Amino acid sequence: MFIQTEATPNPATLKFLPGRDVLSGEPRDFRSPADAAISPLATGLFGISGVTGVFLGSDFISVTKDETNWAHIKPAILGVIMDHFLSGKPVIADAGMTPAASEASEEFFEEEDKEVVEVIKELLATRIRPAVAMDGGDITFKGFREGTVFLHMQGACSGCPSSTATLKSGIENLLRHFVPGVEAVQQI
Repeated sequence: MFIQTEATPNPATLKFLPGRDVLSGEPRDFRSPADAAISPLATGLFGISGVTGVFLGSDFISVTKDETNWAHIKPAILGVIMDHFLSGKPVIADAGMTPAASEASEEFFEEEDKEVVEVIKELLATRIRPAVAMDGGDITFKGFREGTVFLHMQGACSGCPSSTATLKSGIENLLRHFVPGVEAVQQI
């Protein structure tokens, strides 16, 4: 098994491409070993000293580290990923847990803004999320209130030095251009 790695705009995060599907459905972001308990793969990665975050995408794994040098932990990360896929264990142990349902319940917006929110979500799904996934992260819609779109950044995007520029220069400009009523974008 050959696993490729790619740098991300966040120097503390590397993207690992195992050359196979990683996760079907919505991406999963784990920020602690306790969060990762439902994923044997993420649990294994958190077992490596220096790993502070694991993000599972459709065909990639983003790993975030502390100040530890990549040269010291990258071989261990590659070993955990390879061992996991060769073992045949599931990536998520409890397939009954669906983050999409819980995330949807956390959304907030006024009923009269429903059409605007649908356009925002469509733009996120078709134009923004695919581009952000290429950098090892994800952005999800959280809410819309008084012209402000609230988004949650995950994976390599979380804590990335260029995330503010991505939000303001990229996403905010795109949404303001295509969606009347959008005035600003804010990270939650």
